[in-house]
Amino acid sequence: MNSILSTSTLILKAPLSGPLLALEKVPDPVFSQKMVGDGISIDPTNNQLCAPCDGKVIQLHRAGHAVTIESANGLEVLMHIGIDTVSLGGVGFSPKIALGDQVKLGDLLIEFDADFIATKATSLLTQIIITNTDEVQSFVYGQGYAECGKDTVLELTTKAASETSEPLDLSESLTSEPILVPNPTGLHARPSAVLVGTSKKFKSKIVLRRGNDEANAKSVISIMSVEFNCGDSITVTATGPDANEAVNTITQMIKDGLGEDCPPVTATASAPKTEEASAEQSRPRSDDPNLLLGVTASPGFAIGKVFQLEREDIQVDEKAADKQTENALLDKALKEAFNYLDQLQSSIEDKEKAAIFAAHQELLEDPELLDTSRSLIVEGKSAAYAWKNAYTNQACQLAKLKSELLAARANDLRDVGYRVLLLILGREMEAQELPENTILIAEDLTPSDTAQLDRTKVLGFCTVMGGATSHVAILARSMNIPAIAGIEQQALSLHNGDDVILDAGKASLRLNPSQEEIQQIRDEQASLAAKQKEDLANASKPSTTLDGTHIEVVANTITPKETTESLELGGEGVGLLRSEFLFMNRATAPTEDEQYESYANIAKALKPEQTLIIRTLDVGGDKPLSYMPIEEEENPFLGLRGIRVSLARQQIFRVQLRAILRASNICKVHIMFPMVTTMEDLRTAKSLLEEERVQLGVDPIPVGIMVEVPSTAIMADQFAKEADFFSIGTNDLTQYTLAIDRGHPILAAQADALNPAVLQLIANTAKGAAKHGKWTGICGGIASDEQATAILLGLGVNELSVSVPAIPAIKAKIRSLDMAKCRALAEQALNSNTADEVRALASQD
Repeated sequence: MNSILSTSTLILKAPLSGPLLALEKVPDPVFSQKMVGDGISIDPTNNQLCAPCDGKVIQLHRAGHAVTIESANGLEVLMHIGIDTVSLGGVGFSPKIALGDQVKLGDLLIEFDADFIATKATSLLTQIIITNTDEVQSFVYGQGYAECGKDTVLELTTKAASETSEPLDLSESLTSEPILVPNPTGLHARPSAVLVGTSKKFKSKIVLRRGNDEANAKSVISIMSVEFNCGDSITVTATGPDANEAVNTITQMIKDGLGEDCPPVTATASAPKTEEASAEQSRPRSDDPNLLLGVTASPGFAIGKVFQLEREDIQVDEKAADKQTENALLDKALKEAFNYLDQLQSSIEDKEKAAIFAAHQELLEDPELLDTSRSLIVEGKSAAYAWKNAYTNQACQLAKLKSELLAARANDLRDVGYRVLLLILGREMEAQELPENTILIAEDLTPSDTAQLDRTKVLGFCTVMGGATSHVAILARSMNIPAIAGIEQQALSLHNGDDVILDAGKASLRLNPSQEEIQQIRDEQASLAAKQKEDLANASKPSTTLDGTHIEVVANTITPKETTESLELGGEGVGLLRSEFLFMNRATAPTEDEQYESYANIAKALKPEQTLIIRTLDVGGDKPLSYMPIEEEENPFLGLRGIRVSLARQQIFRVQLRAILRASNICKVHIMFPMVTTMEDLRTAKSLLEEERVQLGVDPIPVGIMVEVPSTAIMADQFAKEADFFSIGTNDLTQYTLAIDRGHPILAAQADALNPAVLQLIANTAKGAAKHGKWTGICGGIASDEQATAILLGLGVNELSVSVPAIPAIKAKIRSLDMAKCRALAEQALNSNTADEVRALASQD
C-alpha cells in the first residue's frame, strides 16, 4: 500500500501495531507537552518498526531507538521507541536501515527486543511526532487500535507557501564561549526538546557547533543527527535581532543540563569518552618500567616465562547461494556446540564452575542472536558471515554497558560465538602447544580457554581486558591459578620466554627480575611449602590458643566430597553450606526430596556431634535464577536479594525449610538466613520456619543470621535477643560499609575487610552476641586470611568458617596465639586509620 501524498497532505500509516494514545497522555513531559513536536503514541504489540510513509532517513540515533524520515513534502517524522530507552546504549535495538536510505511505506526500519526493553525502560510507548510543526496547518489523529502498515495514525495538511515567515534581519550575530555538554547520554531527545522549545522563542537563527559539525537549535532532528555527546565542547551562535539574549539563555541552559541531573564533566578530545577509556584511565598504573599493574582476578604467586596467546581472526565468505543449506549449517553447528557444553559441564564437579557453561548454552538460544543470523541468511549471506556478524555486534553492545557485570558477559558471548563459527566452517578448536612454566599473556581469555588450561604447564596468566567479576576470574579462583585482569597494555609487547614474577595478590607483574630476586622468591616458596607440610601433619590437633581458648574452625562447602575433604584436613564441621548451588544450572527449582537428599548426604559425612550450618537460598544481585525471574533493577545489590527473595517467593522458601528440617536429626543442623537487614526479616522467616516445623513434628533447630550489612551489625544487641548465632559475611559487609562493589575491577583492591570501619562493625556484632550468651562466626573471605586471625579473635569472634584448603594453616595460626595479646592487637587495629595500617600491625604479630 502506498502513502497518500499531495502538495498539502501527508497520511501516515501505523509503523507498529497497537492501541493509539493521545500524546498528552504519554508519561513524559517532553512528549506530553509537545516539546519535540505534535503527533501520536502507540503501545506496540509487535517488535518491528516500519516506515509510515515513503521518504528519506535523515536521522538515526546511535542508540538505535529513534529514527526520522523526511517525507516528499518536507515534513520530518520522528519515531521514538519507548521512554528512557537512550540509556540502553543500543542494546535491544537492531536498525535495518542507514542514514540517507530511501524507504517505502511498510519497509522495516528497526527491530527491537520488546521483552528486554520492557524490563529496562520506563515504557514501550512509541511516539510518532512531526518535529517541524511550524510547517503543518492541521492535524487529524487516529483512534482505537491500529494495524501496522494499514491503519492511518495521522493525517497532516501542510501550510501554503504564502504562510512562510518574513525574511530575518541578520545584522546582529554573537557566538558563545565553548561549553561542555554535561548530559551523561548526550543531547538525546529529551534535552534536545527542551533546548528547541526555548530556542523557538527567539527570532534569531541559532546554531550549535562542534568542530565542523553544526545543528539548527530549533530542530530536534538536526541536534540529534549531529549526536552531541557528554564532554563535547560546543559553541552557540545566534544571528538576528535578539542574538545576545538567545546566546546567554541557551548557553546557561546547556550548562545546567537542560532539565537533567548531570555530574561534573571534563572535555573529550572530539568524541565521547567510552566506559572502556574511563576504566583504562582509572586503573592503577606503574611508574616503574619493570613493574606492570592490574587488578587481582585470582590471588597467588608464580615465577615463569611469558607466552603470548593470540586468537586467529577468522575470515569468512560473505555470500551464499542456498539459504536452506546455510540454515542447516547453522543449526548443525549450534547443536554440536550445545552438546560440547553439555559434556564440559558433566566433566566439572564444581557446580559454580559448571553453571558458567550452562549460561553459555542459553546464549546459543538467544532469540536476538538467532533472529539476526537468520535474517542475514535470508538476505543471501553465508551462515558463517551471518553468525559472525550477529555475535560480534551483540558482544560489542554488551561491552559498552555501564554495568561491569553485564559488560563482562561480552567475553562469554565471544567464547560461544567463536566456537560455533569454527563448527560452521568445519574446523576444530586448535589448542596452542604451551611450554613449561608458562605465564600466559593475552588480550583476553574466554571461559573455555581458562577451563581447559593445562595446569602442569600454566602457572598463571594476565589479561589486558576483563575484571574480577568475569567468569574467567571465577574459573581462575576455582582452579587456584594466579591471575591478573586489566594489566597494562605493555604486557602484550613482552617477548615469549621473558622471565617474569607474577604476584596476583598484589596485582603486579615484575619484568626482568634478577637471578637473585628469583632465587629469593624460590627460597620463600620452599619455606612456605615446608610450613604447609608441617601444618598438614598437625591438622588433626585442636585449634586452641596458648592460654586454652578453643576457636572452632569449620569449612565453607558445597558438596559431600568437599565436606569429607574438610574433615580430612582437620575441619570440625560446616560453617557455611551454600545451598544456592542446588538451585543453579537447572530449569526448575529443586524438589523437597532432591534438597533433602543433598542436605542429608552432607550431614552424613559429618559426625553426629558436628555442626552443619545450612544457609537458605541466597540469590539476587550477581546470582540470578532463570526460573525465578527478578525484575531488572538499577542496582541489584541494593535490591531483591538474600532473604528478601525467599520472603517474596514463599512457596520455594517453604520447600527448602521442610527439606532442611527433615535432615536435622542426622547431625547438629543449624539454619541461617542470608542478608537479614531488619528485625522484620528475621521474625517473618522464623515464623515460616516454625509453621513448617510444627507441621513436620520435628524438634526445633538453632536459627542464625548472616551479618552482611551495617544496619544488622549496628543492631547486633537487638538481633542477638532473637537469633541463636551470628555469622559475619565480611565480603558483603565490607562492600556495603565502604560503598565499593567487591567485584569492581578498579576499586576492588580498596575493599579490604581489615579496614577499621569494618572491624568496628565486627567488634559490635561480637559484643552484642556475647551480651546475650550467643556466639559469633566469620564465614567471609577474611576468615581464611592468616594475617587477620589474631585481630578477629581479639574482636571476640568464636568461630572461623574457612575455605577447605586453608583449614590446616588457620588452625596452626590459632595454636600460636595468646588471647590477651590478640585483644590488645585488636584494640590497636580499631584505633587505626586505614586497612594498610591494620595489615602493618598484623604483620608484626
